[in-house]
Amino acid sequence: MAEALSCAQAIAAACSLGLDRLDAQLLLLHVLGKPHGERAWLIAHDRDLLSPEASERFRAFCQCRASGEPLAYIVGQQEFFGLPLAVDPRVLIPRPDTETLVSWALDVLPAGSAKVLDLGTGSGAIALALKHARPAAEVSAIDASAGAVAVARSNAAALGLAVSIEISRWFEQVDGRFDVIVSNPPYVREGDPHLTALGHEPIQALTAGADGLSDLRQIIATAPAHLQAGGWLLLEHGYDQAEAIRQLLQAQGFEAVTSRDDLAGIQRCSGGRWPHEAGPARRD
Repeated sequence: MAEALSCAQAIAAACSLGLDRLDAQLLLLHVLGKPHGERAWLIAHDRDLLSPEASERFRAFCQCRASGEPLAYIVGQQEFFGLPLAVDPRVLIPRPDTETLVSWALDVLPAGSAKVLDLGTGSGAIALALKHARPAAEVSAIDASAGAVAVARSNAAALGLAVSIEISRWFEQVDGRFDVIVSNPPYVREGDPHLTALGHEPIQALTAGADGLSDLRQIIATAPAHLQAGGWLLLEHGYDQAEAIRQLLQAQGFEAVTSRDDLAGIQRCSGGRWPHEAGPARRD
């Protein structure tokens, strides 16, 4: 693609490398400084010639994509719940299935100045989506990674959303109680073959022990100390972990324990409500 190519020829050349046509179009729009929603512009300008600089950048981006680098990392952005979020290899790329967790949180979030905590916020996707949808809510977010916190804070500033984002390993630096606690924690089993396809994303944000439940167990065990009476704990988990998570929630004393399906009809999120009244103290 070193010679002068038109937009249409550049797309065709990218597809000959094995790229999906949509990916090629989005990469070319990024190179040309056009919004990702303007694919129709490429059709209207399919005979326009690319500059040598644009051709070289497009060629380099196509090679990165062909080698397996995620499109979102190449263009530096991913949309989530209608919000444009900056992403880079310090954070996981937000997935559409995680919008299930956001929708559930919005369903149970009390009106007014309710308090929400997002554990392991990464890019800030969940926390920022909740704050955008419920401006009156007091939303806090934590992550153990300083790099992730930097990305999330940058996204909050770019979107003009007032979310408190701090460094913490789960609840270690968290004070107070919340009406809703949400989390999309690591839940992939160590050595899982699916990790191969996720090689460009931060491994510490993906894996959680031999069965993938280490972090989920810790969150469920420690969340009650940070929930208001009647508060909700909502968790994203693996495609085959719903029953195990429901059992953990019930054993911990949560009520109304249930699961919700993702876009593919898979039980992707499970959660429960902390009782309004604690049971009587045990006497041994």
